[in-house]
Parts: sequence; structure tokens; C-alpha cells
Amino acid sequence: MSLLPIMGASCMVGPEYVAPVAPIEETWDTEDHSLQKGEKSRVNLSWWKQFNDPQLNLLVEDAYGQNLSLKSAALRILESRAILGIAEGSMFPQSQALGGDLYRTRAPGGGNPYLNTTSFGFDAAWELDFWGKFRKSVNSADASLLADVADFDDILTSLTAEVATTYVNVRTIEERIAIARKNVELQEKSLNIVELQFEAGTVTELDVLQAKTLLTSTQSQIPRFQATLYKLHNALSVLLAKDADSIRSQLKGGKGIPVAPVKAGVGVPADLLRRRPDIRRAEMLAIAQSEQIGIAKADLYPSFTLVGFLGASANDFAGSSLDDVFNGDNSGFSFGPSFRWNILNYGRIKNKVRVEDARFEQVITAYQNIVLNAAREVEDGMTSFIHTKQEAEFLRQGVETSERSTDISMIQYKDGLTDYQRVLDSIRSLTQRQDQYAEVRGTIATDFIAMYKALGGGWEMRDRAEAIPLETRQKMLQRTDWGKFLEVPEPVEVSGNAKG
Repeated sequence: MSLLPIMGASCMVGPEYVAPVAPIEETWDTEDHSLQKGEKSRVNLSWWKQFNDPQLNLLVEDAYGQNLSLKSAALRILESRAILGIAEGSMFPQSQALGGDLYRTRAPGGGNPYLNTTSFGFDAAWELDFWGKFRKSVNSADASLLADVADFDDILTSLTAEVATTYVNVRTIEERIAIARKNVELQEKSLNIVELQFEAGTVTELDVLQAKTLLTSTQSQIPRFQATLYKLHNALSVLLAKDADSIRSQLKGGKGIPVAPVKAGVGVPADLLRRRPDIRRAEMLAIAQSEQIGIAKADLYPSFTLVGFLGASANDFAGSSLDDVFNGDNSGFSFGPSFRWNILNYGRIKNKVRVEDARFEQVITAYQNIVLNAAREVEDGMTSFIHTKQEAEFLRQGVETSERSTDISMIQYKDGLTDYQRVLDSIRSLTQRQDQYAEVRGTIATDFIAMYKALGGGWEMRDRAEAIPLETRQKMLQRTDWGKFLEVPEPVEVSGNAKG
């Protein structure tokens, strides 16, 4: 009870953390009827499900359970939890030791020259948290733990977006391969017609050569597309930690390029501060660094420690026995306070405080920069999504007119009403427009993904403890007593206002 006045009189040195000003607008600049904005609009956190593609949903789930970068992030959280436990342990007596010894000494002179001595005891030292150094260490470790949690969420957000983007690119390349093959068939039919007319003497060899050139040009695209598809399968295999052959088998029988929803909820810019994991991580790092200033500043003041010892000793000199160590007359104790003050530190401690303060300003600046970049990424994503949809509509119309133009030019060529150059131009235009339209349809989907990644959606699906596979947890438990650290907690439901 005598310690309570001392602990109650302690104070905290160092600054009190104040959240930095976030340079962010109240509303989004981009205007479009397909983007639902404002406080009442909600960001769909499971945005990938809006594509209504079961294979994409399965890939996202597989990546969550198997990705190695995510596993490493989960292990860093486990490490930070242990570091927090170390910091919390500093709030209690920092030195606690039970020791003993037995010595045999040979003394000069006659008689019995040997003397045996034994002792044992318990000593403790408790540096009181008078200036809040240890409490700030706990606060700093706690903020660092939350920063690692946010880092896990950030990796999960990026992972979900990368898996979805790669999947869309796979389906887009597959579509472009199918279009190229279809155009090869069309151009082969055109070449057959030209060759028949050349044999009949109604056209020159030039028409045949031009038809063959266009055909081989289209055929040359297919190997390039196939190489890209192979690389995309390999990329997915890394993201999912699976072999590429199983990925190829899994992706057979797809439904084509995923179609993004017509409307998308984007909320308000202020929501980014709560939802984007990289912003939350940056602020947690700022909180952790703010506490480091107080920890460094505490060394400018004296430290107060309670020290104590309880023990006993005995020897076998002059009829005594080592068993007397258990005799109460041979026991003793000491207890009392002490203090230590580094008064001649030659400015080292003050400079340490300055170092921590400069680092704090660095992380605050980094936080503000991350907020600005987050808002820019959202605006860029929305702008690309809107304008790519407009581009796709024009290309769709261009495909329709190119198809009609090709049909008419072929009819006129057969009837001898036009030369083959016009047919060639029509077929070439159709091939290009169809490929561009397939490509831009894929871009709409990837722009939608980029927009939702920028909005910070996707991490809420996580259960961080489950990101460490059971096999890994079992191996760690065999090596080390992890207590309850490796237990998988009950899933926590996301609050209703975060769902969309």
C-alpha cells in the first residue's frame, strides 16, 4: 500500500498525441450518374462479387487462404503481439531472480584447510514508472501492433485487387484469342475467294498477296496472346501459391470477360480515413512514434527504483554446518529505494529526444502524403472507369459498322463493283475494332477494380489468425510455448454501416 502514493504522484512526460490534419476534400470532383456519392451511399466491401463470376469468387477465397505474403503479414502481427507482451511486462518488477551458490575454499595454515560456504536468496528491483516511460512503451507497442494489423489489411486489399485484375486479364486475352481465330477464319474464306478469281483471271496476283499478308498478320497475334495468357496463369499461381497447371484446369469453361456493375457506390472522401488500411497504418505509426518522444524525454529525469533482497547463508567453520542455512538466525533481508540521474550526459539525451521528434514529423508528413495519394487514386479510378465506358460504347458502334461494311464490300467485290483494296480495308478495320472492343471491355473491369482498391474495400473479409495455416501453427507450437497467441478467435462481424 505504501507504493500507491508514489505511483499516484507519477506523471507522463512528452507530448500528447493529436491526430494530424488530413488534407482531404468533402466531396469527390468526378461527376457521373453511375457513381453514387454522399453520406447515404455505401461502398460495397465485397466488390468482386458484383461481377457475378463464381470462378473469380473462388480465386479470391483461395488467395486469402494460401497467399504467402499474407501469411508473412499474419506472422508479423504475432510477433508484434509478443513485443507488446514484453512492453507490458516492464510495468512489473523488471529484475526478479532466485539464486544460490556453494563454495569450497582452501585456506592456508594447519588444521582443516577447507571451508564450505552456501547461500541462497531472492532479489528484485522495480523501477517505478514515475515519468510514464513504461506506459508509453506499452502504448507505442500497442500502436505498432495495430499498424501491423493495418498492414495485413492493406496486403489483403492489394491481393484481392491483384487476383481480380489478373483474372480479368486472363478472360480478356482469351476473348482476344477467340476473336483473332474467328477473324482468321473470315480472312481464310476471303483468301479462297480471291484465289478462285485469280485462277479465273479476273484479278491480279496482287490481290492474293494482300489477302495472304492480312491473314498472316492476324495469325501472328495468336502466339503473342497465348504467351501473355501463359504468363497470367503463372502470375495467378504465385498469388494463390498453387501450380500453374491446376490454375489452367480451374479456369476452363469461363463465362468471358467479367462485366462491371452499371452503378457503384463511392461514399465520401472522409470515409477513406477509416476504411483505407494504409492510412490507418500511417496514423498508428505516428502514434507509436509520438510515444517514443516521451520515452526518450523520461531519461532527462531521475529514475526511482525499489530494490530488495531476502536470503540466507551458512558455512561449516568451527563446528557450524551447512544445514544451518535453514536456520532463521542465518537469514537476512534488505529493502529500500534508490534513484539514478544521468546529469552529465553531454547532450546525448536531448539529442535523442530531438531525433525522435524529427522522426515523428516525418511520419506525420508521410501520413498526409498517403491521404493525398489515396484521394488522387480514387479520383483517377473513377475518371478512368467513367471514360473507358464511354470509349467502349463508341467502339461497340464501330464494330457494328465495320461488320456491315465488310459484308457489303465482299458482296460488291464478288459482283465486280469494287476492287479488293476496299475489301481489305474493311476486314482490317473489323479485326482491329473487335480486338480493341474486347480489350476496352477488360479495361472497364480493371478500372472498376482499381477504383474499389483505391476506396479501400476488400480487407473486411479477413480473419487474421486463420491466415496462418494450421500446419504452420502446429509446427510453431511444437517449437515454442505460444500460449493462447495461436488460437483462432471467434470471427468478428463487420458493423452494419460498413456493408454495402
